[in-house]
Amino acid sequence: MTSEERKQQIMEQIQQAGSVRVTDLSTQFRVSEVTIRNDLQDLESKGLLTRVHGGAIHSYKPYFSMNLSQRLETNHSEKVQIAERIASMIRPNDTVMLNSGTTTLLAFRKFPAEYNLNIVTNSVSIALEASSNLNYNVVLIGGSVNTKYQFTYGIDATEQIRKYRADKLILSVDGIDTENGFSTYYDKEAAIDQAMIERAHTCIVAADKTKFMRTAFVRIAPLTVADRIVTTEKTDTSMLEELAALGIEIVL
Repeated sequence: MTSEERKQQIMEQIQQAGSVRVTDLSTQFRVSEVTIRNDLQDLESKGLLTRVHGGAIHSYKPYFSMNLSQRLETNHSEKVQIAERIASMIRPNDTVMLNSGTTTLLAFRKFPAEYNLNIVTNSVSIALEASSNLNYNVVLIGGSVNTKYQFTYGIDATEQIRKYRADKLILSVDGIDTENGFSTYYDKEAAIDQAMIERAHTCIVAADKTKFMRTAFVRIAPLTVADRIVTTEKTDTSMLEELAALGIEIVL
């Protein structure tokens, strides 16, 4: 097998699974780990993947440039599965905080419409949809507005969040890594997420397989802030085992 044929198969595996590990590829192709790392380095230089500790993941750049509507369609079926599991955790009279993100928006859409709920969010989209339900008491956190991704942020926003106490926080993140914790591509969103984590009794992280083994621009918090991570069976099993070892409940 030529190096180009090997790289092609590596890319096919990443597209199917979302991630690969150096040790697994070394065994599969019967070449050294150094050779595999060189392959991954070459593929990364072409923008085809992103190297992470111990392996590589599918390139995130196209997703990062999408608007909110486009992101809703990406990994849609997987996100809907996650949303349904999260909605099953909501109880009548809960106060629920939600940060901005496509998975949190989809999760909100699965909340039981007949429940009396307090909804606290910095997502303009969630607040607008929630306000149409008379059973929901909706608080849209004020502050500056990111119009592309429809969320509020800033000092005013973080100070307002600290006025509330939530039973549950539904947190969407861009990266989950055992060394670097939870992260986001938006520095202005990180402070909001941190304030919400502080004010929630239970932190539920919603993440599809593309978010694992990835570190985004700004660190939000260590992995141990999460009480539960809701994902799907497509997510890397070894990564989930590492998270479970930290005492985090993994919900598939």
